[in-house]
Order: sequence, then structure tokens, then C-alpha cells
Amino acid sequence: MSEKISQQSHDEAMQMAKATQKPGQNKAQTKLIAAGIEKGIAVYKKQHKAKLREQDKQRKKLKRTQDKNVVMSESHDIESEHSDFFASKLPWGLLAISWLCFAAYVMTF
Repeated sequence: MSEKISQQSHDEAMQMAKATQKPGQNKAQTKLIAAGIEKGIAVYKKQHKAKLREQDKQRKKLKRTQDKNVVMSESHDIESEHSDFFASKLPWGLLAISWLCFAAYVMTF
């Protein structure tokens, strides 16, 4: 399955082939050199795209883990605020209940 090579890549390959042309080299040889350069450009572009895809996957994976950590830390903050509220109110509530029970006990006698 042959890949379509852009006209720009074809032109660049032909320019490079002509620039490196040796004296006595015919057009067929120059075209073969240009074809090799085109293939090299195609391979480079394919590798570059694969590298960019891999970097994008890594970036997305990192972002997902960071988002997950932010959500977990927010839920932990909410839980700690909730527990701090009850932790600070619990002793006072127990004190008030014990005094009410003591008052009720004293009133019964």
C-alpha cells in the first residue's frame, strides 16, 4: 500500500536531489535519488507523528491523574472540615447534655 506524498515533499526532494547532483548523472538517477529522499521524508513524518501521539497520550494520562488527585484532595478537605466541625462541637454538646442530666437528677430528689 503506497502512501500519497504531498507535492511539497516531492518538490523538496527534487530540489535536494538536484542540489547534490554529481557531474555526469542523468535524470533517471536524479529521480531515483529524489524518490529515496521522498521515502525518507515520509518515514520521518510518520515517526514524528507517532512520537507526538505518544507525547499526547502521556500528557492526557498525567492530566487525568492530576484531576483525580485534585478531586480526591477536595473530597478529603470536605471530609476534614466536616469532621473538624463535629470534633469541635462534640465536647461542648456532651458537656451540655451531662449538665442537663445532672440538673434533672437533682430536681427529682
